Amino acid sequence: MDDLLSDFLTETNESLADLDSALVKLERTPDDADTLSLIFRMVHTIKGTCGFLGLPRLERVAHAAENILGRLRDKTLTVTPAIVTVVLAAIDRIKAIVAGLSETGTETAGDDAPLIAALDAVATGQPAAAKAPALPEAVPIPEAAPPPKPVAAPPLVQPSAPPPTPVAAPPAPEAVAAKAALEPVAAKAVSEPAAAPAAAAQTIRVTVDVLEDLMTLVSELVLTRNQLLQLARNQDNSAFTVPLQRLSHITSELQEGVMKTRMQPIGNAWNKLPRLVRDLSQDMGKKIELTMIGAETELDRQILELIKDPLTHMIRNSGDHGLETPAERRAAGKPETGRIVLNAFHEGGHIILEMSDDGRGLAVDRIRAKVLANNLATEAELAAMSEEQIQRFIFNPGFSTAATISAVSGRGVGMDVVKTNIEKIGGTVDLKSTVGKGTMFTIKIPLTLAIVSALIVEACNERFAIPQISVVELVRAQLGSERRESTSGESVIERINDTPVLRLRNRLLPLVSLTELLELGAKQPTDGGADVVVAQVGAHMMGIIVDRVFDTEEIVVKPVAPILRHVTMFSGNTILGDGSVIMILDPNGIARRTGVGAGGESRLEQSSRIDTRSSSEKTAMLLFHAGGLQRMAVPLGLVARLEDIPRAKIEISCGLPVTQYRGKLMPLISISGGSDLEKPTQPLLVFADGERSMGLMVDEIVDVVEDRLDIELAAARPGLLGTAVIGGQATDVLDTGYWLMQAWEDWFRGAPRQTAAQGQRHVLLVDDSDFFRQLMVPTLNAAGLLVTAVGSAAEALRLRENGVRFDAIVSDIEMPNMDGLQFARVVRSGGAWADLPMIAMTSHSDPQHAQAGRQAGFTDYVAKFEREALVASLRASLAETVAA
Repeated sequence: MDDLLSDFLTETNESLADLDSALVKLERTPDDADTLSLIFRMVHTIKGTCGFLGLPRLERVAHAAENILGRLRDKTLTVTPAIVTVVLAAIDRIKAIVAGLSETGTETAGDDAPLIAALDAVATGQPAAAKAPALPEAVPIPEAAPPPKPVAAPPLVQPSAPPPTPVAAPPAPEAVAAKAALEPVAAKAVSEPAAAPAAAAQTIRVTVDVLEDLMTLVSELVLTRNQLLQLARNQDNSAFTVPLQRLSHITSELQEGVMKTRMQPIGNAWNKLPRLVRDLSQDMGKKIELTMIGAETELDRQILELIKDPLTHMIRNSGDHGLETPAERRAAGKPETGRIVLNAFHEGGHIILEMSDDGRGLAVDRIRAKVLANNLATEAELAAMSEEQIQRFIFNPGFSTAATISAVSGRGVGMDVVKTNIEKIGGTVDLKSTVGKGTMFTIKIPLTLAIVSALIVEACNERFAIPQISVVELVRAQLGSERRESTSGESVIERINDTPVLRLRNRLLPLVSLTELLELGAKQPTDGGADVVVAQVGAHMMGIIVDRVFDTEEIVVKPVAPILRHVTMFSGNTILGDGSVIMILDPNGIARRTGVGAGGESRLEQSSRIDTRSSSEKTAMLLFHAGGLQRMAVPLGLVARLEDIPRAKIEISCGLPVTQYRGKLMPLISISGGSDLEKPTQPLLVFADGERSMGLMVDEIVDVVEDRLDIELAAARPGLLGTAVIGGQATDVLDTGYWLMQAWEDWFRGAPRQTAAQGQRHVLLVDDSDFFRQLMVPTLNAAGLLVTAVGSAAEALRLRENGVRFDAIVSDIEMPNMDGLQFARVVRSGGAWADLPMIAMTSHSDPQHAQAGRQAGFTDYVAKFEREALVASLRASLAETVAA
């Protein structure tokens, strides 16, 4: 095959990749003249060049398609879905012919007469068929067919500039000249000028193998550079120090440039998806809208190739099995057009891909039945599993809940292939689905081949690397005593409920010992302190305790070996300058494994443990002084931060003290009605919920203790829930809600607390907001109620399965996964809780929402944060239960 044909195939494949997206865009915006002109130029370039190269079959098909596009440009025809379908059929045939050219170097035989006749009929003004014309030879749709193999010419590489707007590259000059002589009429039809010759000089084509070899050489160069730097560190005043520094600088710039040649926007893997969604929409009679966010996110070329097939399969399943028909969506109160959203972004050195739809979701009951039918688990094992764990059975090989077999299978068929392909590159697949609301798949892809800066640490004589992108700071912390004055602000390691925490600038961070986590051996003795690596995990931070911290070093990341892939704490391995091989730690994986930091437990390996908070258990309480020497306490979970701000930062607005906090004005409330102006700083307890925050000015922060919150005496004045014995001393318990209302009148609604009810009854509180649970447990406990709080309806139902009994249920309405209305229907459907009083809480208190709540099975309907009304409703409901 000569070079001219190779260049033609490469340029044609690039144009064909853009044609699908351009035609789908034209169908949505028929008046877009620029898109129509772009499509015409691409098809005309293909037709003109293949005519010069002696490819008559390809020329005839392209010419017939060009005739229609010319009529559309002249406005003789109007863009319709049927016309776009016919043109797409021609593009599919061109792809098939080009694929044959790539394989054999010559055109394969085929009968294109029916297709050309259909194209000519449309061009002459005859109505286009609703479906693409039947083709005599099987032409697989481009989504299912493997991409044509490039012949001798690799894809275009642009090392630094962002990808330009897709425009078909002009043919070789010889082809243009010959075509101008052979077909002057067609040449006149092109009104747009060809791309400027200067634009072509901006790029150069090189083979992918050359780039791969160059990347390997740069990796070896980095390792050699590290070895030389290691030798230079061991010698004082070496003559090689300055040249090595220069070599290190040049090597860093070289590896950065080579890395850019490997990076491509993820949009290159998405360009065929609009066509795929359009074909699904027409074939299945559904209305589907595809939204793609973050197409400019760059990732390694190898990863890009490996995620194309999983994305295609997941989109096809979502459109076929996930989204309902327009009639079904209308009946469910949804818009007729279903929505699929693709989102890509970088997070903590990883690439996160989210694919969600607003369809019917995964039917847990059907999955459970299929699991039992296939003997994948027993009834007892399923009963102990969460909904997320049951839904993950769709990743088992051959698992399907589809009632019928179609060209596009239901969720589950082939999902094991998706999971396998993602895990091949060291990634993970997570899912979250709600029946009736939709499904979201989250793909997390770690670094597989990159050169990054990392911090080298040691634990139990074993060295590890932590990507520097995740490291916030290094701290030398001291071991704290049981009781200490904590206003100095120094970093102290303490224990809360046998869990180590770091008191860092009056903020508590969860800690993980690397030696204990990896079971490396006995805990090393310390001299009263420890080195802590403070790492960013999502939106939160955590501390990793290590024995020693070395220097930062640029490392070559290699993927984890398959035998260690199940160990989520590692994201790869590397070779140090001294030749030793060490593992690279993944702070996100450590957080999932230990249950600390952002996200708590991994959703992939979520245990059946129920996270409950009961007023009968010990609670972490923050002790402080306010109003002179008065000792007070507040649940630590309510406090967002402890601050010690300079008094100069306190301003007066509308007669009230405020301070600028995280870009916003935060109101300040004083418990004692004033503040000590002689002190240079002001201690604050910061309470935050959503976008709102409030600072409570206190005299002194004393300690954090674990104790039962058992209020024995009623409050003598507003602002307090009462008095309890905490830490062996009588302590006033703060009524947080009261002080929040002093800062924001509309934050809470209602009056101060009523007196405690006589007789203690057990109440279940269900709310997905941890802040609200922390707030309501002591409030209801002060009303004489024993309270157990859980964060979801699923956790509450597992309590029912475990035989836990309650006297009443208080549930939020708006919750993820299973909302309050669905929860109420499940409770009322039968079981031990079917007759319990159920009180709904919501921010929507209008009659329509209240009626919907009562129809679902709620006994009463209370506006959220109306604590007085909630306590009164609970008393009335419990009294009726006793009377009955």
